[in-house]
Amino acid sequence: MKYASDAPKERAAEAAARTGVPASAPEEQQRGTRNRVARSILDHGPSTAAELAVRLELTQAAVRRHLDTLVADGVVEPREKRVYGARGRGRPAKVFALTDCGRDAFDQAYDQLAVDALRWIEQSAGGGEAGRAAVAAFARARLAAQAQGYRGAVEAAAPGRRTEALADALSADGYAATARSAPVGEQLCQHHCPVAHAAERYPQLCEAETEVFSQLLGTHVQRLATIAHGDGVCTTFIPKTGKVEKTHPRTTRTTTASASTAGRNSA
Repeated sequence: MKYASDAPKERAAEAAARTGVPASAPEEQQRGTRNRVARSILDHGPSTAAELAVRLELTQAAVRRHLDTLVADGVVEPREKRVYGARGRGRPAKVFALTDCGRDAFDQAYDQLAVDALRWIEQSAGGGEAGRAAVAAFARARLAAQAQGYRGAVEAAAPGRRTEALADALSADGYAATARSAPVGEQLCQHHCPVAHAAERYPQLCEAETEVFSQLLGTHVQRLATIAHGDGVCTTFIPKTGKVEKTHPRTTRTTTASASTAGRNSA
Protein backbone atom coordinates (compact mmCIF):
# COMPACT_ATOMS: atom_id res chain seq x y z
CA MET A 1 0.00 0.00 0.00
CA LYS A 2 1.26 3.48 -0.88
CA TYR A 3 0.78 6.40 1.45
CA ALA A 4 0.37 10.01 0.48
CA SER A 5 3.65 10.82 2.19
CA ASP A 6 5.45 8.51 -0.24
CA ALA A 7 4.46 10.55 -3.30
CA PRO A 8 7.10 13.30 -2.91
CA LYS A 9 9.82 10.67 -2.48
CA GLU A 10 8.68 8.84 -5.61
CA ARG A 11 8.62 12.07 -7.60
CA ALA A 12 12.12 12.92 -6.41
CA ALA A 13 13.39 9.48 -7.44
CA GLU A 14 11.81 9.87 -10.87
CA ALA A 15 13.35 13.31 -11.24
CA ALA A 16 16.77 11.95 -10.31
CA ALA A 17 16.47 9.27 -13.00
CA ARG A 18 15.47 11.83 -15.59
CA THR A 19 18.11 14.46 -14.82
CA GLY A 20 21.08 12.38 -13.75
CA VAL A 21 21.25 14.15 -10.39
CA PRO A 22 18.75 14.47 -7.58
CA ALA A 23 16.25 17.30 -7.87
CA SER A 24 17.65 18.75 -4.64
CA ALA A 25 21.23 18.65 -5.86
CA PRO A 26 23.06 21.98 -5.63
CA GLU A 27 23.80 24.00 -8.75
CA GLU A 28 27.48 23.05 -8.47
CA GLN A 29 26.58 19.39 -8.98
CA GLN A 30 24.32 20.29 -11.90
CA ARG A 31 27.21 22.20 -13.49
CA GLY A 32 29.48 19.23 -12.94
CA THR A 33 27.17 16.99 -14.93
CA ARG A 34 26.87 19.59 -17.70
CA ASN A 35 30.67 19.80 -17.82
CA ARG A 36 30.80 16.02 -18.26
CA VAL A 37 28.39 16.33 -21.19
CA ALA A 38 30.47 19.09 -22.80
CA ARG A 39 33.73 17.20 -22.20
CA SER A 40 32.30 14.08 -23.81
CA ILE A 41 31.44 16.11 -26.91
CA LEU A 42 34.96 17.54 -26.91
CA ASP A 43 36.56 14.11 -26.67
CA HIS A 44 34.28 12.27 -29.10
CA GLY A 45 33.08 14.99 -31.46
CA PRO A 46 29.49 15.98 -32.32
CA SER A 47 27.20 13.48 -30.58
CA THR A 48 23.54 12.59 -30.33
CA ALA A 49 21.71 12.59 -27.02
CA ALA A 50 21.51 8.79 -27.22
CA GLU A 51 25.28 8.47 -27.67
CA LEU A 52 25.93 10.80 -24.76
CA ALA A 53 23.51 8.89 -22.56
CA VAL A 54 25.36 5.63 -23.20
CA ARG A 55 28.82 7.13 -22.62
CA LEU A 56 27.84 8.97 -19.44
CA GLU A 57 25.46 6.31 -18.12
CA LEU A 58 22.56 8.76 -17.87
CA THR A 59 19.04 8.64 -19.22
CA GLN A 60 18.39 10.39 -22.53
CA ALA A 61 15.95 12.67 -20.71
CA ALA A 62 18.72 13.73 -18.32
CA VAL A 63 21.14 14.35 -21.19
CA ARG A 64 18.58 16.39 -23.13
CA ARG A 65 17.89 18.53 -20.09
CA HIS A 66 21.58 19.39 -19.73
CA LEU A 67 21.93 19.88 -23.49
CA ASP A 68 19.07 22.39 -23.40
CA THR A 69 20.96 24.37 -20.78
CA LEU A 70 24.24 24.15 -22.69
CA VAL A 71 22.51 25.33 -25.87
CA ALA A 72 20.92 28.24 -24.00
CA ASP A 73 24.35 29.16 -22.60
CA GLY A 74 25.91 29.05 -26.08
CA VAL A 75 28.26 26.20 -25.17
CA VAL A 76 26.88 23.67 -27.68
CA GLU A 77 24.72 23.92 -30.77
CA PRO A 78 22.46 21.40 -32.54
CA ARG A 79 23.39 20.30 -36.05
CA GLU A 80 22.19 17.81 -38.61
CA LYS A 81 24.23 14.62 -38.39
CA ARG A 82 26.42 13.97 -41.39
CA VAL A 83 25.52 10.70 -43.13
CA TYR A 84 28.10 8.67 -45.06
CA GLY A 85 26.78 6.66 -47.99
CA ALA A 86 23.11 6.19 -48.75
CA ARG A 87 20.74 8.00 -46.40
CA GLY A 88 17.94 5.95 -44.91
CA ARG A 89 14.36 6.98 -44.44
CA GLY A 90 13.33 9.59 -41.96
CA ARG A 91 15.03 12.69 -40.70
CA PRO A 92 18.72 12.36 -39.79
CA ALA A 93 19.54 12.34 -36.08
CA LYS A 94 20.40 15.66 -34.47
CA VAL A 95 23.90 15.95 -33.07
CA PHE A 96 25.30 18.50 -30.64
CA ALA A 97 28.67 20.15 -31.25
CA LEU A 98 30.73 22.58 -29.19
CA THR A 99 30.60 26.22 -30.21
CA ASP A 100 33.66 28.50 -30.19
CA CYS A 101 32.49 29.67 -26.77
CA GLY A 102 32.33 26.07 -25.60
CA ARG A 103 35.84 25.32 -26.80
CA ASP A 104 37.12 28.44 -25.08
CA ALA A 105 36.00 26.93 -21.79
CA PHE A 106 38.73 24.32 -22.18
CA ASP A 107 42.48 24.81 -22.67
CA GLN A 108 42.69 27.66 -25.17
CA ALA A 109 44.00 30.29 -22.77
CA TYR A 110 47.11 30.90 -24.89
CA ASP A 111 45.34 31.13 -28.24
CA GLN A 112 45.45 34.93 -28.36
CA LEU A 113 49.15 34.82 -27.54
CA ALA A 114 49.67 32.54 -30.55
CA VAL A 115 47.75 34.94 -32.81
CA ASP A 116 49.82 37.89 -31.56
CA ALA A 117 53.08 36.00 -32.13
CA LEU A 118 52.12 34.99 -35.67
CA ARG A 119 51.05 38.55 -36.45
CA TRP A 120 54.44 39.78 -35.25
CA ILE A 121 56.20 37.26 -37.51
CA GLU A 122 54.05 38.32 -40.47
CA GLN A 123 54.64 42.03 -39.92
CA SER A 124 58.36 41.62 -39.21
CA ALA A 125 58.74 39.93 -42.60
CA GLY A 126 57.16 42.93 -44.30
CA GLY A 127 53.57 41.72 -44.57
CA GLY A 128 51.93 40.66 -47.81
CA GLU A 129 53.26 37.58 -49.59
CA ALA A 130 56.56 37.72 -47.70
CA GLY A 131 54.71 37.83 -44.39
CA ARG A 132 52.53 34.87 -45.29
CA ALA A 133 55.62 32.92 -46.38
CA ALA A 134 57.30 33.67 -43.06
CA VAL A 135 54.29 32.37 -41.13
CA ALA A 136 54.23 29.25 -43.33
CA ALA A 137 57.94 28.64 -42.66
CA PHE A 138 57.36 28.97 -38.93
CA ALA A 139 54.38 26.59 -39.09
CA ARG A 140 56.41 23.96 -40.95
CA ALA A 141 59.29 24.22 -38.50
CA ARG A 142 56.97 23.97 -35.50
CA LEU A 143 55.06 20.97 -36.87
CA ALA A 144 58.27 19.24 -37.95
CA ALA A 145 59.58 19.45 -34.39
CA GLN A 146 56.25 18.29 -33.00
CA ALA A 147 56.17 15.37 -35.45
CA GLN A 148 59.43 13.97 -34.06
CA GLY A 149 57.50 12.89 -31.01
CA TYR A 150 54.92 11.11 -33.17
CA ARG A 151 57.26 9.41 -35.62
CA GLY A 152 58.44 6.65 -33.30
CA ALA A 153 54.89 5.65 -32.36
CA VAL A 154 53.72 5.62 -35.97
CA GLU A 155 56.69 3.67 -37.32
CA ALA A 156 56.46 1.11 -34.50
CA ALA A 157 52.81 0.37 -35.30
CA ALA A 158 51.68 -2.29 -37.76
CA PRO A 159 50.89 -0.83 -41.23
CA GLY A 160 47.16 -1.16 -40.67
CA ARG A 161 47.28 0.62 -37.31
CA ARG A 162 49.46 3.62 -38.07
CA THR A 163 46.58 6.07 -38.33
CA GLU A 164 45.36 4.87 -34.94
CA ALA A 165 48.87 5.28 -33.51
CA LEU A 166 49.00 8.85 -34.82
CA ALA A 167 45.60 9.54 -33.28
CA ASP A 168 46.84 8.30 -29.89
CA ALA A 169 49.91 10.52 -30.13
CA LEU A 170 47.80 13.54 -31.04
CA SER A 171 45.44 12.84 -28.15
CA ALA A 172 48.38 12.92 -25.76
CA ASP A 173 49.01 16.48 -26.99
CA GLY A 174 45.42 17.55 -26.35
CA TYR A 175 43.83 17.06 -29.77
CA ALA A 176 41.30 14.40 -28.64
CA ALA A 177 41.93 12.46 -31.85
CA THR A 178 40.38 9.24 -33.10
CA ALA A 179 40.77 7.03 -36.17
CA ARG A 180 37.87 5.38 -37.92
CA SER A 181 37.25 3.42 -41.08
CA ALA A 182 35.83 5.22 -44.10
CA PRO A 183 35.02 4.20 -47.68
CA VAL A 184 38.32 3.30 -49.43
CA GLY A 185 40.40 4.51 -46.53
CA GLU A 186 40.43 5.94 -43.01
CA GLN A 187 39.57 9.20 -41.34
CA LEU A 188 41.73 10.86 -38.72
CA CYS A 189 39.42 13.03 -36.59
CA GLN A 190 40.67 15.70 -34.19
CA HIS A 191 37.83 16.72 -31.91
CA HIS A 192 39.77 19.53 -30.30
CA CYS A 193 42.26 22.10 -31.58
CA PRO A 194 44.21 24.04 -28.93
CA VAL A 195 45.00 26.78 -31.48
CA ALA A 196 41.71 26.93 -33.37
CA HIS A 197 41.46 30.73 -33.30
CA ALA A 198 45.05 31.13 -34.50
CA ALA A 199 44.42 28.64 -37.32
CA GLU A 200 41.30 30.57 -38.34
CA ARG A 201 43.46 33.66 -38.89
CA TYR A 202 46.48 31.76 -40.21
CA PRO A 203 45.51 28.69 -42.32
CA GLN A 204 49.21 27.96 -42.78
CA LEU A 205 48.99 26.08 -39.47
CA CYS A 206 46.44 23.65 -40.91
CA GLU A 207 48.38 23.28 -44.15
CA ALA A 208 51.64 22.47 -42.33
CA GLU A 209 49.85 19.95 -40.13
CA THR A 210 48.38 18.20 -43.17
CA GLU A 211 51.82 17.97 -44.77
CA VAL A 212 53.22 16.41 -41.60
CA PHE A 213 50.44 13.82 -41.52
CA SER A 214 51.29 12.89 -45.11
CA GLN A 215 54.96 12.48 -44.26
CA LEU A 216 54.30 10.42 -41.13
CA LEU A 217 51.84 8.07 -42.82
CA GLY A 218 53.76 7.82 -46.09
CA THR A 219 50.81 8.60 -48.33
CA HIS A 220 48.95 11.62 -49.62
CA VAL A 221 46.14 12.80 -47.37
CA GLN A 222 43.22 15.16 -47.82
CA ARG A 223 41.90 17.61 -45.26
CA LEU A 224 38.11 17.48 -45.44
CA ALA A 225 37.14 19.78 -42.60
CA THR A 226 38.68 21.98 -39.91
CA ILE A 227 37.48 23.34 -36.60
CA ALA A 228 39.11 26.64 -37.57
CA HIS A 229 36.73 26.86 -40.53
CA GLY A 230 33.69 26.26 -38.35
CA ASP A 231 33.37 22.49 -38.68
CA GLY A 232 32.71 20.31 -35.66
CA VAL A 233 35.84 18.20 -36.17
CA CYS A 234 39.15 18.46 -38.03
CA THR A 235 38.84 15.55 -40.46
CA THR A 236 41.68 14.17 -42.58
CA PHE A 237 41.11 11.40 -45.13
CA ILE A 238 43.84 8.78 -45.56
CA PRO A 239 43.37 6.51 -48.62
CA LYS A 240 44.22 2.82 -48.51
CA THR A 241 46.58 3.18 -51.45
CA GLY A 242 48.62 5.89 -53.09
CA LYS A 243 52.09 6.17 -51.62
CA VAL A 244 54.07 9.33 -52.19
CA GLU A 245 57.78 9.67 -52.80
CA LYS A 246 59.79 10.54 -49.72
CA THR A 247 61.22 13.94 -50.47
CA HIS A 248 62.18 17.09 -48.62
CA PRO A 249 59.30 18.22 -46.40
CA ARG A 250 58.83 21.34 -48.51
CA THR A 251 58.47 19.39 -51.73
CA THR A 252 56.43 16.42 -50.53
CA ARG A 253 53.31 16.33 -52.67
CA THR A 254 50.15 16.26 -50.61
CA THR A 255 46.53 16.94 -51.24
CA THR A 256 45.54 19.58 -48.72
CA ALA A 257 42.70 21.93 -48.04
CA SER A 258 43.42 25.07 -46.09
CA ALA A 259 41.05 26.62 -43.62
CA SER A 260 39.84 28.91 -46.39
CA THR A 261 38.96 26.07 -48.78
CA ALA A 262 38.16 23.11 -46.54
CA GLY A 263 34.66 21.74 -47.01
CA ARG A 264 32.14 22.72 -44.42
CA ASN A 265 30.95 19.54 -42.78
CA SER A 266 28.40 19.65 -40.03
CA ALA A 267 29.99 16.84 -38.11
